[in-house]
Amino acid sequence: MNTEISAAPSGPRAIPKSVWALGFVSMFMDISSEIVHALLPVYMATVLGATALQVGLIEGIAEATASITKVFSGAISDRFGKRKLLAGIGYGLGALTKPVFPLATGLEWLVGARFVDRIGKGIRGAPRDALVADVTPAELRGAAYGLRQTLDTIGAFTGPLLAMLLMWWTANNYQLVFWLAVLPAFIAVAILVIFVKEPAHAPPAQARRMPLSRAQMQRLGRSYWWVVAIGVVMTLARFSEAFLVLRAVDAGLPAMLAPLVLVVMGIAYSLSAYPAGVLSDRLPRHLVLAAGMVLLVLADLALALLPGLWGLALGAALWGLHMGCTQGLLNAMVADTVPADLRGTAFGVFHLLAGVALLLASVIAGALWDRLGHEGTFIAGAVFATVAMLGFIAKRQRA
Repeated sequence: MNTEISAAPSGPRAIPKSVWALGFVSMFMDISSEIVHALLPVYMATVLGATALQVGLIEGIAEATASITKVFSGAISDRFGKRKLLAGIGYGLGALTKPVFPLATGLEWLVGARFVDRIGKGIRGAPRDALVADVTPAELRGAAYGLRQTLDTIGAFTGPLLAMLLMWWTANNYQLVFWLAVLPAFIAVAILVIFVKEPAHAPPAQARRMPLSRAQMQRLGRSYWWVVAIGVVMTLARFSEAFLVLRAVDAGLPAMLAPLVLVVMGIAYSLSAYPAGVLSDRLPRHLVLAAGMVLLVLADLALALLPGLWGLALGAALWGLHMGCTQGLLNAMVADTVPADLRGTAFGVFHLLAGVALLLASVIAGALWDRLGHEGTFIAGAVFATVAMLGFIAKRQRA
């Protein structure tokens, strides 16, 4: 008689294969996007003569566009139950827009390409996040979102690293580097098509219901809206990462090496996202979130007040640790608080409001930078983060 007992998978092996595949899709698309985006702020400022306010406005509008699109794609994925199809359209659109960046002849072309690229991000974001929850057991949600975020972030720091190497290899040929960024985008689409599977028993489609109706908003519940409020205030404190690149140039890094700040941030982010997700499955999620908010305050203060490259590196690392402790966790909290058949809508609304906050934060950050320098921008971020943390503590004490 066979007495062997097959142990159930544990740790990362327990996470569904589709979540791993979605993580690699995100990784390759982020490599492509970050090669471009790591160079774009410096390219706009030094080659095209854009001001910090213009950079902040462009970045804010781009991210807000993605967030506005997410609310509709999320609702549509709830109505028809085709999350993979919508994610594929979004990633495909992102891949198809990449060749526009090397072909752009002026600032308006770059704005247009960034805008359309973010529409693709918006289409894929909410259905992808909802699909992770659809295929993952509730007790593994924090770990699953943390793993996907880790792979995504590996791409986010590999992209800037490749951007620097390619700029050196091509003797600062921006257009050629932008062309080389096209390839990983199409690899991402291929992985999605081949390896990501819809769950066998997906949440029921809502074909007879109007998406984004008042009744659906009421069904989301008070706990969900509390998570949204936290995310919005935290986003006000965490403006576009384009300002980290500008801070690197301000600290004395040459344009070719400026993306190094995103590499430092991304390494810290990728190393912390999965452990933070696992920890949030074992401890109350709000404790991990509070730690992330403290890290953001420290990051802003370091970037504002500490001189030289060491201050820049410390601030970027703390920023990445903050992201690792909050971004996947907020997604898990959204999934925890809403009905399964409204996950797409819930993620869409969450990202919409966070995107509006990011637009406001980036415009404010750019205006402060032009008037007061980097110190004013990052001190304002620390103030917003402190307000968010105090409000969060007060809410938990009343709960």
